[in-house]
Amino acid sequence: MTDADASPPFRLAYVPGVTPTKWVRIWAERLPDVPLALVPVSASDAPDQLRRRSADVGLVRLPIDRTGLSAIPLYTEIPVVVAPKDHVVAAVDEVSIADLADEIIQHPLDDVLVWDRLPGLPAADRPATTADAIELVAAGVGLLVVPQSLARLHHRKDLVYRTVSDGPESRIALSWPEDETTDLVEEFIGIVRGRTVNSSRGRTPAAEPKKKRPAAAAARQKPATGTRTPRSGTGAKGGKPKGGKKGKPRRRS
Repeated sequence: MTDADASPPFRLAYVPGVTPTKWVRIWAERLPDVPLALVPVSASDAPDQLRRRSADVGLVRLPIDRTGLSAIPLYTEIPVVVAPKDHVVAAVDEVSIADLADEIIQHPLDDVLVWDRLPGLPAADRPATTADAIELVAAGVGLLVVPQSLARLHHRKDLVYRTVSDGPESRIALSWPEDETTDLVEEFIGIVRGRTVNSSRGRTPAAEPKKKRPAAAAARQKPATGTRTPRSGTGAKGGKPKGGKKGKPRRRS
């Protein structure tokens, strides 16, 4: 097969923290002739990438500007606080927003959490990225609240993270241009939603052959030949009339 004959790749954009490995593997099993290309994008740039058709679908963080886009929420991530390993936070399993009231909290410009009110005390300057904020926390300058997947992405041996019980959650969604819901897009939707390969919403399953009626059942339903229907006024047995025995006619003298 030449390069001209090869199928164009199906492009999957994904934001930091999202791990599409499982879905990529299932795609390769179901559509081995259609390569899947991964396109890493920032959370803020993901919607525009989809509108510019730089990717066919994208794993994005909600909320997003939905103009021209369709989106299906997939799952929700809990927030965690990232702290130095020797910080008091390391001694507990979870904290509340109130527990962070006296702490300096880094608030990077690419923060993906939606806050009604920022927790803790503001830092002197806002770091440009979450990665920069992680470096400041490692240096002992404040703490950082992020979705759990971002804490894992930026994990360091000198840092820990603990659940924030009442912090804002982050929702991950599958999004695509609303006028480009192709068969391949439907196929990927089925994969992320856990549909089987024979699902009616995915590929069209093969029609099942009609079952034949068992011969015995057909024979029971077929009327027997040569059976007479009893005339009205006859008995149920032997066709004899009711009300006495049948005798020979008497001969007149």
